[in-house]
This record gives sequence, structure tokens and C-alpha cells, in this order.
Amino acid sequence: MISSTSFVSAHTIDPVANPDAMIIRGDVRFTILTSQMIRMEWAPEATFEDSASFVFINRNMPVPPYTIEENGEWLIIHTEKLLLKYKIGSGEFKEDNLSIGLDLSGRQIRWQPGKEDTGNLRGTNRTLDRAEGAVEIEPGILSRDGWTIVDDSERPLLAEDGDWAWIKARPQRNRQDLYFFGYGHNYRQALYDYTLVAGKIPMPPRFVFGFWWSRYWPYTEEEMRHLVKEFQIHNVPVDVLVVDMDWHTTFLKDWWKKEKDQAGERKGWTGFTWNKTLFPSPKAFLDWTRKKDLKVTLNLHPASGIQPHEDAYPAVAKAMGIDPDSQKYVPFDIVDKKFAQAYLDLVLRPLEEEGVDFWWLDWQQWSTTNIPGMSPTMWLNYVHYADMERQGKVRPLIFHRWGGLGNHRYPIGFSGDSVCVWKSLDFQPYFTATAANVGCAYWSHDIGGHMPGPISPELFLRWLQFGAFSPVLRTHTSKNANAERRIWAYPHEYFLMMREVILLRYALIPYIYTEARKTYETGVAFMRPMYYDYPEAEEAYTFTQQYMFGDNMIVAPVTESVSDYNRLAKQRIWLPEGTWVEWFSGQYFVGPRVIERHFDLDEIPLYVRAGSVIPMMSTQKITPVAEKPLEHLVLTVLPARHGETRLYEDEYNTNGYLEGRYTWTSIAQHMPDDDTLIIRINPVEGAYPSGPSERSYQIHVRGILPPKAIYCNQNEVPYEFMEEDVDSVDFHWQYEGNQIATIITLDKLSVHEPVEVVLKLQPIDNLDLLNGVQGKISRLKKVMHLLNKHATKTKDWSPDFLVEAAQAGNRMSLRPETVMQELLKIEDIVPKVIQEIYPVEGDSGAEKLAVLQLKTLLKYDSGLFAPRKG
Repeated sequence: MISSTSFVSAHTIDPVANPDAMIIRGDVRFTILTSQMIRMEWAPEATFEDSASFVFINRNMPVPPYTIEENGEWLIIHTEKLLLKYKIGSGEFKEDNLSIGLDLSGRQIRWQPGKEDTGNLRGTNRTLDRAEGAVEIEPGILSRDGWTIVDDSERPLLAEDGDWAWIKARPQRNRQDLYFFGYGHNYRQALYDYTLVAGKIPMPPRFVFGFWWSRYWPYTEEEMRHLVKEFQIHNVPVDVLVVDMDWHTTFLKDWWKKEKDQAGERKGWTGFTWNKTLFPSPKAFLDWTRKKDLKVTLNLHPASGIQPHEDAYPAVAKAMGIDPDSQKYVPFDIVDKKFAQAYLDLVLRPLEEEGVDFWWLDWQQWSTTNIPGMSPTMWLNYVHYADMERQGKVRPLIFHRWGGLGNHRYPIGFSGDSVCVWKSLDFQPYFTATAANVGCAYWSHDIGGHMPGPISPELFLRWLQFGAFSPVLRTHTSKNANAERRIWAYPHEYFLMMREVILLRYALIPYIYTEARKTYETGVAFMRPMYYDYPEAEEAYTFTQQYMFGDNMIVAPVTESVSDYNRLAKQRIWLPEGTWVEWFSGQYFVGPRVIERHFDLDEIPLYVRAGSVIPMMSTQKITPVAEKPLEHLVLTVLPARHGETRLYEDEYNTNGYLEGRYTWTSIAQHMPDDDTLIIRINPVEGAYPSGPSERSYQIHVRGILPPKAIYCNQNEVPYEFMEEDVDSVDFHWQYEGNQIATIITLDKLSVHEPVEVVLKLQPIDNLDLLNGVQGKISRLKKVMHLLNKHATKTKDWSPDFLVEAAQAGNRMSLRPETVMQELLKIEDIVPKVIQEIYPVEGDSGAEKLAVLQLKTLLKYDSGLFAPRKG
């Protein structure tokens, strides 16, 4: 076992399997890792490999039940799920001497060597550099065929070397080292077992789930400070500053010379010394970012090694046995442990001590090292991540390209320089979700694309919407003066929509962070394909543009421009079994079914399971999330007969989550009858040093009439209307008509005591009156503004009945006792508005557009409405 007591790691390196799991017959060895995973080795002289490979690091698994038979010349191994047959003494695994049978959805199938895996569900790729749309994706470990093979025969090994396991080449000899995964369509179990043998998916620090600012631009220190001030002025949160390569000396002022360094690369592409022209006082800059609770990552292109102009050159040269006076560079050889230690201790450590939080490993050069089968991308990722583990100061984090199977142990990924077109956005939801098939849970894309840079406001908005429902929200672009990623630099209406997207992302961080913990525990990424949860539904495989976002959300991002017909984006979405609520409209749908919906620019196709309780946070006062405890918890409840969730919390940027320093809070809602809704927040389970002892709550119960009464721990909660932008924590409830939601505010309560909220509900005979009202009110408001915006004469302004209808939500907020009356009006208002504003000859296009948008709200044939006569 390779282990260390000096640091904590998310994964165990324990490569030697239990002898009881091994079956050896001459030159073959079978190791039963689980009832559905078998390692199969053939080595001519029975020289089997017990070292960890770079993928499979823990083979010391609990031995599952199995039996052995020898029927003549055949060895037969039975596990609970698999039946392996091997012809004893027949040597190398071939089609005629080895087979494995298993059940696939009720039918028996058989694998043999050489059989093609036609149903492989793919994995991920090293990069999307220069991708303009879809690219071919490498195979993964899941397949509709029910089995996959991972050939580990040529992968390098990890060897014990003090407290830092190091790479070694496999001996050069004929061998087969195959891992058979026979999980049928139980994809979740396959991934869980994979992370047992290949290492867990670590939790990133919580700040990772905030907003990242990134741009390839030669920012000065002063400009960076001003940029952060602009974020504050526009009330846009930011957690991470990504500083691209101009932080170090680049020699770009002489770019036309195309000068090469001693490694033969472009001079200045590699750099480790601050550019003092741009950053005259790096330490002061990093002290300032720390005071602002901002995290900083710097770009590295390390391929040229340590050149003589670097500040660290003399020390590194001496450490590597090179005379500094010779001015000979130190070549970059990351698989040389002596060089790696000097590189980390003498080059990067001083920068980290100044305040650099983590590194952006932007390797773009050659793909081989001195160790056969090991790419520099993979080993760089290992070295940097393991170095942070060994330091043990904060939770390890790197930002890098994918290095291959096993790289899931070192989050997070940088997908490279994609092209700024709709096709690139269109591919990324599928690409990101599919990466879960190899445990790659944390891709970070260039939101908005990298090259050439300029994009339309609509494309950037839609890309941001996808980014908000992806693992990492990081904007980026090129060094193009016409490119723009500051959301406040876009037209005002787009800025407001973009800001709301970012605020929604922040509001959901408690939900996302909880899902990240589940990812660590289960091996199942929270952004994942639909077929993990619905493996026998054909639509789960064919609707590739949608995905699960945690256990309770389905997202189908809009990835094409709005229609010229009605200026809305049409989307087909598959909803699996159960009841689902469209987040932005409040419309309920019962699956399984395929729906066709129309979405305005500010609407995201987001569907939440009815009965869900979504843990969220307030965005009234936005600051970086960093390590701040969650002292005010927002719960969004979508009522059903029963629903529950758990909220996960820890220290957010330590390894305490590996050592039991965390809490879980169970939250449930249920309706014992049609007149009562009970929400129960149970006492926290567990503890961590900085955990809050008490917190305030705001509970949003959506899709109900104003209740007759509300009680918290048997005390009646009084009604009180308060303005939306008043940041007050006390003890009251109010109604939000635009969301058809009851909002309950509770002052600080102990987290160690249960909180029970009981709502006495108003009866309603026709539930359809509540269905989708949020979306109707929103669309009516937009139509009103559309007509007013394009009005050239007083008569063209929105008619009074439309203005009145659009204000229904506001009236319900002010006078909850009128909600039922307002709902009855809204039920009939849309056809009336369409009939009254239907354009006559000579009207502007605004009337036609308004009618077309309103027609999408109707449940029946909108062709029933004929144009009115002038």
C-alpha cells in the first residue's frame, strides 16, 4: 500500500488485491474486484503486475462472493453477475479461449476478446481547442452494450517513493492487462465502483462555483483593481480572477522578431517572473485580492523550462547541477522527480507564498515524455495536485486540460480555446454531460468562446445561461480589442438579463455544493446524461442536448438564435416519468412526454421535480462566497405529497470533508391532506469548527394560494407586506404575486433544534388556475413593453386592459386577498388581448410580434383568432 500519514488525500493508493480475490492458472491471473468488474492478466512467464497503474490505483477491494469450477479444460468463474470461461493453458486471451456472460435488461449476452463495443457512450477529450462545433469524443467506461473493456496493458505505473508516489515505466514485454466492466445499464454502480478502484472525484473548494473572470489581455494591476470596482458598482459578484500569460515577461514588444528561446519555443510563451511593467508590486496586488476575498490563478505554459532570464534561474540551475554562469537553460522534464521538486520549491513556491491560490496549467506543446505512455498533460496534473495535497494548507485545486483516464482525481478541467459561434455552444452541453462517463465532473469552458472574440449579445446571454448550469461559470475571450465579456458593456436590457443569470447561479450554490458532495460519494457527476437516471428510456439517449443538473433538475439550454417568426426560441424537451415544474413559468407537466416550448431571451428551459426542496442563498448582498458560512438559508419548495432533500456544509476550502468535519441537514415537505403543507428542517448532523450555531431562513413556497395561516414551531407567523429590495430578517410572511409564491421569513433559530413550518392552505377547486400563471404574467409584461417601445403614436401604446393584466402579479402582492379574483381574470385575459391587439393593415410589426408571442401561452389552436377589421 502506498500511503502517508503526513497528508490527507481524497483517494487511496493500495494496488495489491486481496489474495483471496485472485485466481491464477499458469500464465493468467483473474482478479475479482467486484461482482461486475474483473481484472484479466496474461503474462508469458506469470510476471503479473501488482503496482498501481495511473488509472487503477486501489485493487485491495472487499472480496465479492464467487465460485470456481474446472470443467475439463475450462476454468469457470461465477460471480453474482458474471460468468467467465477460460480455456486453461491456452495463453493469450483470444476469441476462442475466453468469454464472459452477463444479463442485459433481461437477456443474456456474451463478450469475447475482439468484440466491438458498438454502444459505447463515449467519455471526453483532452481539449476543444479551435473546435467549431462537434468533435469526435474518446470512448468511455459505459456502454449500451452492457460491457466495456479498459486496456491497461501499456499504461505507466505509480511506484512507492517516500511520501510522494512517482511514475515508472512498465517493463517492456508482451502482456495483456484488461479490466472488464459488466454492469449492463446500471451506469451509476459502474461509476461508483470505478471510483473505488481508480480514485474518488474530489470536492473542489466552494469558491469554484462562483463567477470567474478571465480574459487573454495584458491587464495592469491598476486595471485589475478598476475591473473589480466595476463589478461592485454594477452589483455583479465575482470570486476568481484568472490572470492570463501577460502576468509574466512575454517579450511581446518585439513580437515581429519571432525570437526563439533555448528550448526552441517562442520566447516569452513560458514565463515564471512577474512582468513588473504591468504589476509593479505583485505582493501588494495579491494582498489586495485576499482582502477582497478573491482567489487568483495564473497561467502557465511551462514547456520551455527555466530560461536564464527568469528570477528563479540561478537557484534551479544549481539544484539541477548546471553552472548558472553558463546561462544554459534548465529543460522542462516533469517526470524527473529532481526537476519537479526544484520546479515546485524554487519556482512556484515563492509565487504561492506571495498569494497565488492555484495554477492554470495551459500545456499546449508535445504529447510525450521520457516515460512511454505518459503524457505531460497527465503528469503535470498529478504533480501539481499532489503537491497541494502534500502541503495540506488548502483543498487542492488545479485548472488544466484533460490528461486521460484517471484524470478525474485532479479537478478542474479547462476545455481550451473554442470558436465563438452558436455551433460551439450547441456542442458543449452534450460534451460536458458525457464527460461524466469517465468521472470528469468539472469542465470549465470559455463562456462566450475564445476566438475570434466578438459575439452578439444574444449568443453571449445564451452561453452564460448554459454556464450558470454547468460545473464552472468562467467567461473568457481573446486579445481582440473588439471582443467584450463585461456584461455591463452590453445593451442595458441584455446586461440586466445577464446579471440575473449570474445571480441565479449564486443563489443555487448551496444546491450545487451539496450535489458536489454527492459526486464525491457516488462517483456520479451532478451534471450528467439523462440515461444515468432513466437507462431504459430511448429518449434518455436521443435527447442529447439536455441533462440532469443534480438529482432534482433537468436543464435543456437554448443553443440557437430566436426565431425570426416570433422572436422566441423553440425547444423540444423530453420529461421523464413524474411531475416537473418549469422554473420560469410555473407550468406543471406530467411525464413521460415530449413537450415543445417557446422561450424568451431571459428564460432558461429548467425543469424541477415536483416535491423538491431546493437549498439556496440570498443574493440581496452579494460578496464572494469564499469560506463564509451559510447564515441565511433560502429554501424553494415546490409542493407535492412528499419531498425531501439534504443540505451539505463544511469548511469549504480545507480537507476537513475527508476527515468527518462537515454537516448534513435533512429538510422535508409533505402534505398530509389537501389543506396542510408541513415543512420540517431537522437539526444538523455532524459538526465542523466554523459551522453556524444558528441561522435565519426564507422559505419560498411556489404555486399555491396565499395560506389561511402559517405557524413556525406552533407560533403563528404574521402577514406583513415588505418591498422586495428591503433586506430584512424578522418573523413574517408575504405573498409574491409575480411568482405565485408565499414567502416566509424566519429570524435566527438554532441549527441544533428542529424547525417546523405548517401552512394552512386555501382550498382551490381548479388547480389549472395556478398552472403557468407566473409565465403568463411575465409574457404579458413583455408584450406591454414591446408595444410601448415601438409606439410612434399615442394610439399605439398598450391598451389599458393589457396594462392592467400585466400588473396582476403586483396587485396580488399588495392585496393577497384578491388572488383568486386575479387568477380568474388571467385565465380569460390572453385570448382577449390577442383579439384586441391583432394587427390591422398598416400596423407596425410590434402588434404582430406581440400576438405571436402571446399565442404560445394558449392550449388550443391559435389559428382560431382572425385579424380584427380596422
